[in-house]
Amino acid sequence: MPKFAVEYSYIEDVPRRHAVRPAHREYLGTLVDTGALLAAGAWTADDGALLLFDADDEATVQGYLDNDPYKAAEVISATKITPWNAVLGTWVS
Repeated sequence: MPKFAVEYSYIEDVPRRHAVRPAHREYLGTLVDTGALLAAGAWTADDGALLLFDADDEATVQGYLDNDPYKAAEVISATKITPWNAVLGTWVS
């Protein structure tokens, strides 16, 4: 199945983002449970994040992102979805 790297850029309002973080992480946990989300985490600068998805296509990934509580809370300033050709690692079948 294709892999996709998603880069989030966050707004500068950290308290607003932190208020919705538990719901965001709970939602991402459901995607991990289904196998759709391989990994996720914020950059060490805490100004954005990387999410790695296993999905049929970009539209499926966009659907996951559209349901992220961070989107509803408008704490993401930019999103970039990039198809990723993983050739080595535990996620490669």
